[in-house]
Amino acid sequence: MARKMLQFTRLEKEMPAKRAAEERKGDFQEIYGGFAEDGAGDQASRCEQCGIPFCQIHCPLQNNIPDWLMLTASGRLEEAYAVSSATNNMPEICGRICPQDRLCEGSCVLEQSRHGSVSIGGVEKHITDTAWERGWVKPVKPVAERTETVGIIGGGPGGMAAAEQLRGMGFQVTLYDRYDRIGGLLVYGIPGFKLEKNVVERRVKLLADAGVTLKTNFEVGRDATLADLRAKHDAVLIATGVYKSRGLTVPGAGLPGVRQALDYLTASNKVDLGDTVPEYADGTLNAKGKSVVVVGGGDTAMDCLRTAIRQGATSVKCLYRRDQANMPGSQREVANAMEEGVDFVWLSAPQAVLGDDKATSVRAVHMRLGVADATGRQTPQVIEGSEFTEPADLVIAALGFEPEDLPALFGEPKLPITRWGTIQVNPVSKMSGMDGVFAAGDIVRGASLVVWAVRDGRDAAEGILRYLDAKASQSEASALATEVAAELAQVS
Repeated sequence: MARKMLQFTRLEKEMPAKRAAEERKGDFQEIYGGFAEDGAGDQASRCEQCGIPFCQIHCPLQNNIPDWLMLTASGRLEEAYAVSSATNNMPEICGRICPQDRLCEGSCVLEQSRHGSVSIGGVEKHITDTAWERGWVKPVKPVAERTETVGIIGGGPGGMAAAEQLRGMGFQVTLYDRYDRIGGLLVYGIPGFKLEKNVVERRVKLLADAGVTLKTNFEVGRDATLADLRAKHDAVLIATGVYKSRGLTVPGAGLPGVRQALDYLTASNKVDLGDTVPEYADGTLNAKGKSVVVVGGGDTAMDCLRTAIRQGATSVKCLYRRDQANMPGSQREVANAMEEGVDFVWLSAPQAVLGDDKATSVRAVHMRLGVADATGRQTPQVIEGSEFTEPADLVIAALGFEPEDLPALFGEPKLPITRWGTIQVNPVSKMSGMDGVFAAGDIVRGASLVVWAVRDGRDAAEGILRYLDAKASQSEASALATEVAAELAQVS
């Protein structure tokens, strides 16, 4: 059914149906359903079709959001999918996990004018889920095959996006990952209640069907060095992400019962996938029956808090040194956590983890926000004499991630890195100071969003294309020069 646009004056904003908190906190299934076709079309018709589409401008992928909203409102879903997938290798995943409230929807003119933004993420998810159901999603097929090979280190969203783009260009692509499944944090870091794993698995299968070679349980530095991969491939892309967790630096941080967020989430996701995890089975990485304190305020902290609720913790509290308005994570995720029973202790920071042979509580202190720092955020300051104690059998540090020491890990001391440990690359070509070695995603920009990793992977694929095209041209020119020289020698 074709609809007129600018229906925001008639239709209120609606999100896809969300399961009740009491129901959803008993399992790890996604909490949001999908729009019915009429619902997606109606919500898409609310779009103003702005002359300057701020939603598109503030999307890292510059997705052509107004056009696929208009096509959805017109009932032309297959065309909407074609437009959506032209700039995004995994729109149904971004539709589920992107913090739209901080990106496209937060920048929507309707949101700024207090009419409520268009439900962009929900419509995006609906378009591609429908495309999968109706068989419109096909593996890429290159127009012509090329002989050059590209090795990609890291099977997360950046590596997957680059692999699909490069395969579409005709290159022979091998995707290496040190884990037993391709997907990176999409599989092991993000819980199923935000992203069910079959959604990732079908994307991985699509890569395999396109002809990408997938090599799991392959660790660079153990099974091959970076030099080995450079010798094997015409170009190498490093898209490992950042996996080194920032730990607590307070007294007692080394006590049993203090764990890193990624260890905790990985264990939970593996169990959800049907794997056996000894540390989960013995209760070490299982919150059941425990008082849990999570330190941090980003999306990873929200994932830990909501996972602990589902595992049956008796108490789940979040310590964050700023207030809710200054949390770095999605406000939508904060609201979901509150609905599920998480207790947020705003303006608080840990001073010590207490306990004799294991963690039993966290001593914390209240904070206030002082003057703004160089980033414009107010600096938290301790309120003297405001100490308090929170019981805690399990303390989870969700303080962000840093790069691993890749030059040492990959056996390549010449790999250029910044003072933060990220790989130094040309911002346009994405090539590092080593010829033919590219990098993309969090290992370049630091811990960031999945949508940025997809963007970087696509940009790196373009850089690799230009690099290999230039090499091919040089090779042809050299061969031609050799042939001309030989002919001249025969004439003389």
